[in-house]
Amino acid sequence: MKLRFVFAFAAAVVLGLAHTASAQDKALIEKGMKVYAEASPKCSICHSIAGVGKATGALDGVGSKLTADEIRLWLTDPKGAAAKAKSTKTPAMPVYSKLEKADVDALVAYMSSLKKK
Repeated sequence: MKLRFVFAFAAAVVLGLAHTASAQDKALIEKGMKVYAEASPKCSICHSIAGVGKATGALDGVGSKLTADEIRLWLTDPKGAAAKAKSTKTPAMPVYSKLEKADVDALVAYMSSLKKK
């Protein structure tokens, strides 16, 4: 049920971006939503989108806070991203080394689309 809600919310976000994103961008964002939803039991342990998941790790607005390169770094090298951000906490985020590059690209596109309103 949560997975359906996350996907429905994400679809609404994509539709809201329709006037600013190209068809190719929208398709990549939609793929990123699917990748996130499929990994959601793992992702939502620490993160939330639209109130689904752990509230203290909200990703709403992450696209307004981080660049696409910074988001990619958090996905592929969380320790490096924490060091670059000068974080004093050791990140608990796993490295998603088993994800194909296309899936990482899609996740980056999706996370980048999560802008503050």
